[in-house]
Amino acid sequence: MAVLFAIYISNYAQSDSTAPKYTVTTSGSIDAYYRNSFTTPSGITNNFTSFTNTQQKLAIGMASLKVDQSFGKWAASIDLGYGKRAEEFSYNDNGLLANIKQAFISYNLSNQLKISAGKWATHVGYELLDAPLNRNYSMSYGFSYGPFFHTGIKAEYAITGKTSLMIGIANPTDYIDAQSGSKVILAQLSTKLFDDKTTIYANYQGGNTGGSSSFSQLDVVINNTLSSQWAINYDGTIFSSKNVQTTNWKSNAIYINYDPLINFGLSFRSEIFDDNSALSAGQFGTSIFSNTLSINYKIKKLTLIPELRMDNAKNNIFFNSDNIATGQNTSFILAAVYKF
Repeated sequence: MAVLFAIYISNYAQSDSTAPKYTVTTSGSIDAYYRNSFTTPSGITNNFTSFTNTQQKLAIGMASLKVDQSFGKWAASIDLGYGKRAEEFSYNDNGLLANIKQAFISYNLSNQLKISAGKWATHVGYELLDAPLNRNYSMSYGFSYGPFFHTGIKAEYAITGKTSLMIGIANPTDYIDAQSGSKVILAQLSTKLFDDKTTIYANYQGGNTGGSSSFSQLDVVINNTLSSQWAINYDGTIFSSKNVQTTNWKSNAIYINYDPLINFGLSFRSEIFDDNSALSAGQFGTSIFSNTLSINYKIKKLTLIPELRMDNAKNNIFFNSDNIATGQNTSFILAAVYKF
């Protein structure tokens, strides 16, 4: 879709010297990692979050290429990925569809209103699919069991220079082409405060899942820049499902970033994940307290990320080296992320 759009615009631009400027930009990345869970028996990874489900192996995360095109009020993007991250992101799709992370077109009806249609990464949550966009390499439980992407149409309206509203309607979450006729309502309200040092996002997704069943998810993200060296961010989400009764899972995570040098930074994530109703895809039936400390060391376009992670569950969901169930697990990751 994006390629056909580019060909059409290119031909049009050649035939009319007064046509709006046509631009194309490309970007991409590749990441790889090694993970070791220190007291894990053979054949078990002791991992319940996305993208790092390996043990004592060097693995490719994802090779990614994104092409953005614009022509006047029109724009189109196609974002391709290859590797386990892309496969787990598009877990309901097979073949080529699993390699399409995003593909959408947009049109600016005015300086304030933009309409977009296609597949795009979710607005819900703080963390993102692409490794270069996160400070921690491993993912939170909230990200892993929240939505990944939406396929549909959305409208974004700039209420003021600092406040924006998005509303949309999409297929069932994480489906490009769903058999179900049910649709999901999407919404986001964002605003900037305190001399633009704080940005607050209030996010929503919800809809009917058939019969009397429905779901909703409320999510709040707060990004707070304290100085050129310090930032504290928060992501709180609650997912509720209603059938005979209402059940939910929830996550609260805080992210503290400290950059004493231009090429060296520390990132600490602390998360409490509560799934006592066994509602999430992990179906834990327990609560987990997870803490992750990551170093970001930059060498030009390359970032090295040594990371230590400690997970503590209320119930015994992990296994130690003697293959005995336990509530604790400690793991180490060494990742390399190259962005171009």
